[in-house]
Amino acid sequence: MKLTEKTVHQEYLYRGKIINVRLDDAELENGNLVKREVVEHPGGVTIGALNEKNELLFVRQFRYPYGEVVLETPAGKLEKGEDPLEAGKRELKEETGATGEDYQFLGNLYPTPGYCGEIIRLYFCRVKEYGESHPDDDEFLEVERIPLEKAVEMVMANEIPDAKTQVLILRIANLIAAQKG
Repeated sequence: MKLTEKTVHQEYLYRGKIINVRLDDAELENGNLVKREVVEHPGGVTIGALNEKNELLFVRQFRYPYGEVVLETPAGKLEKGEDPLEAGKRELKEETGATGEDYQFLGNLYPTPGYCGEIIRLYFCRVKEYGESHPDDDEFLEVERIPLEKAVEMVMANEIPDAKTQVLILRIANLIAAQKG
């Protein structure tokens, strides 16, 4: 098996500010044609910033698709051609006022591979200093500091439903544990 599909035709159903939606015809390796609904997204970045008290910085914000306030690590959408690390630094500063140092790339996350091409880049840093936050005009955030150990407990208790935040917390906890021992 080749486990591939060949795009035969693409039709854009919607082009928006953040996403585009396509309906594709694809050919399977056995020759059958299928429809594939695809959401194009420019990708995103999230930063796990750990301070000197071993606390991670979080933001709480209302997430419209869910109709609820969600606890997340600072994150944002990539602009076309933007370096993910620089975007992460920008988002950390805008959303929390913090500046980091000793940045480490912790991998890529495919949040919904069944229909969306979004890739979220995961980064870790140490908090270097705090300053003023400058959220976007349409962002209303509350910054929160949670000890890393407590954040892991919250993930395991399903108190943090956001996938990128869950994965980032667990990777940071694993990284810190490996450094200690």
